[in-house]
Amino acid sequence: MKAETATNRNIMPAEDGWNEETTKLRAITPAVLTAGWREEQIECEYPFTDGRIQIHGTKTSRGKTKRADYALFTRDRTQIIALIEAKAAHLHPATGLQQVIECGTTLDVPFVYATNGKEWIEHDFLTGKERTFALAEFPPEAELWRRYCTAKQLTATQEAVVREPYYVDSQNKREPRYYQRIAINRTVEAVAKGQRRVLLVMATGTGKTYTAFQIIHRLYESKQVRRVLFLADRNNLIDQTIRQDFQPFGNKMTKVTRRKLNSAYEIHLSLYQQLVDPERPADEQPYTAFSPDFFDLVVIDECHRGSAMEDSAWRQVLDYFSGAIHIGMTATPLNTETVSSRDYFGEPIYTYSLKEGIADGFLAPYKVVRSFLDLDTTGWRPQEGQRDDNGVLVEDRLYTIRDMDRRIIFPQRLRIVARRVLTYLRGLERIHGAGHIAKAIIFCVNEAHALNMRNALVEECAAVDPLLAARLREHPDYIVRITASEPDKALYTDKFIDPHEDYPAIATTSKLLSTGVDAKTVELIVLDSPIESMTEFKQIIGRGTRLFPRKGKEYFTIMDFRGVTKLFADPNFDGDPDGTIDWPPKGDDPAAPLPPVPGDPSVPGGDEPPVPGEPSVLHTVSETRAKLIYEMEQYIDPKTGKLIRGNLLDYTRTNIRGEYATLHDFLHEWNEAERRSAIVDALRENGAFLDEIRAKAGDKYADCDDFDLILDIAFGEPAVKKQERIRRAKAAGVLDGYSDTCRRVLETLLEKYRDGGIGDLEDLQILATPAFADYGNPRSIAAEFGGREEYLQAVRKLSDAIYQVN
Repeated sequence: MKAETATNRNIMPAEDGWNEETTKLRAITPAVLTAGWREEQIECEYPFTDGRIQIHGTKTSRGKTKRADYALFTRDRTQIIALIEAKAAHLHPATGLQQVIECGTTLDVPFVYATNGKEWIEHDFLTGKERTFALAEFPPEAELWRRYCTAKQLTATQEAVVREPYYVDSQNKREPRYYQRIAINRTVEAVAKGQRRVLLVMATGTGKTYTAFQIIHRLYESKQVRRVLFLADRNNLIDQTIRQDFQPFGNKMTKVTRRKLNSAYEIHLSLYQQLVDPERPADEQPYTAFSPDFFDLVVIDECHRGSAMEDSAWRQVLDYFSGAIHIGMTATPLNTETVSSRDYFGEPIYTYSLKEGIADGFLAPYKVVRSFLDLDTTGWRPQEGQRDDNGVLVEDRLYTIRDMDRRIIFPQRLRIVARRVLTYLRGLERIHGAGHIAKAIIFCVNEAHALNMRNALVEECAAVDPLLAARLREHPDYIVRITASEPDKALYTDKFIDPHEDYPAIATTSKLLSTGVDAKTVELIVLDSPIESMTEFKQIIGRGTRLFPRKGKEYFTIMDFRGVTKLFADPNFDGDPDGTIDWPPKGDDPAAPLPPVPGDPSVPGGDEPPVPGEPSVLHTVSETRAKLIYEMEQYIDPKTGKLIRGNLLDYTRTNIRGEYATLHDFLHEWNEAERRSAIVDALRENGAFLDEIRAKAGDKYADCDDFDLILDIAFGEPAVKKQERIRRAKAAGVLDGYSDTCRRVLETLLEKYRDGGIGDLEDLQILATPAFADYGNPRSIAAEFGGREEYLQAVRKLSDAIYQVN
């Protein structure tokens, strides 16, 4: 929201009777404008997060959006150079200082200010110093920029690079989000000052390629670089980048194909495999078509996948173009005892984690369903002399979960998993309503398992729901396998990730969809493979983190049949990137020849090389039964970003008691609150899983208000049903003394409370609903009570009577 034009540029300090909004309008905004800031540079109530998405059973809500009272941009809008936190005139100017310092830390802003409209308190992040000065002495942009350049020791040439504007599309006016802005600005500044190796760590789904585009654009337009190489390891990622984020480069850009390079272009996008041919000697490699100094900048997407390893074939490309600036981007930086992304790129210049993305509301939160099958839990040992389906004697030993679908196949187990997946997806579709097609990716042990799982899903459709069988008849591509050996894998992948395409909706895979696939509408990630690599696990989880609210995608579910989600408990999952990550991933040999180039008709093969040394399946045993014996749901702790450990009921009780130590404390707050529903909302935001507990409790809390859930869960007070609360309120005479019309209005409000809850009582807009049409419009209804305030007093009296605790 832009600042309003000051009608009076004479700066008047705020008067003690002014509230915060009046202080802003009459004192703070005029002071800033008088200092020379343009209106287009001033963003009031600047929102920098979308608000965390909270899962309530099958529904979601948004938490509070984080905002700054004022954000002051440089004229080129490359940076937010200052923030202002305003408070009412009667408060001390330092009241908002800690708040704005916290905000400035998040947004990477050099100068922040707290004020009460009488004087300013400045915190300078560049020097760590604070000072107080008069309202009329607010610094102009030129002064703050001079101080910034001095502290950063920027030369005039470097300053020109740093001030190069972003690319802004004339149609959608898209600008970077705050964390993208930080990543871009830090990188551009580091390069301008001569840094040649840069590492950015950003969670999957947070826009790494868009961030890369803006970095390239600003360095290109400022003539810091001329020729650019963008490297990736998946063909669909290159194509996706060309179609979407890099599209503005237009005819400056080319994709390297058939291992042929064309010097007529300036922006080159390529797979590593297109530049390295394991059959050729070093001096005849495809990349030698260009001189070592041809590229000024090399951007390496998913740089954890080999570029940091000195003996990796992929490293040849970077070594050859070693004179260029190298920018590595990854969600999972590599760090082991012998190999580290840091050894090559240095420390990350910026990190934005999955936890931060979920907390800010830019990424979808998730819940975990742990599913336990008897065969997986106890293992399986053949009876003496037992033979498989082909009549081959089964080796007498204990087959564990690691053997399932790798050394032994149980068709019954496949059908149980398939049935559970389909049932869950149909549940999601019923929640969203008719016409919604839920999408899922099922990660399998290998290609053979992916095919068997695809076939099991097809067979189980009719048993789960006739609608699924009908859907499959009409759309044979409803369920597909997407693996390296599938001839139509590229077509299936493109349609699967297209948010506007309903089919395919269920994809079984091994590793092909684990990275580089922007699948915005995937609502279910199924883990039926014993994944041990933290890198691979992070990448797989990233397939579900993108949001697409237009199709109801606001969270996703991880269904785990193999105990893989134990990796969430590992501090390396979303902790300090210093954590060790498995390398090489199980079955990968970093020094082995590169796999064939995907999608290149001149080179056979695909994205997914076979895993060396993987044993073939020895037995299929159809006669062995399997059953699902237990399931457990886990949710994210909104305070820590980690999965909740232990009982959800105990966790909720602890969080409520953390806010209200006693029943007296809670009731006092409840009785004093202007909006009682706000108390319930705040508890939900801080880890009270009321909807989930209600759903699991069956009839216990049926027709009970959230108020009674809280009393029962946290304080041991038996829950009272809403109908009983209404009866008690009427018995106490809450409707006495009103006219017939007013009594009927209040009776209707009680019916709304019975069908809904406290929120319906407190919402004035409810008077505009059809249920109140016979009594007039909201204004005339309020007039029956004597006016708006009298109506609100009557509703408050009604609410007090409902929530009377004996």
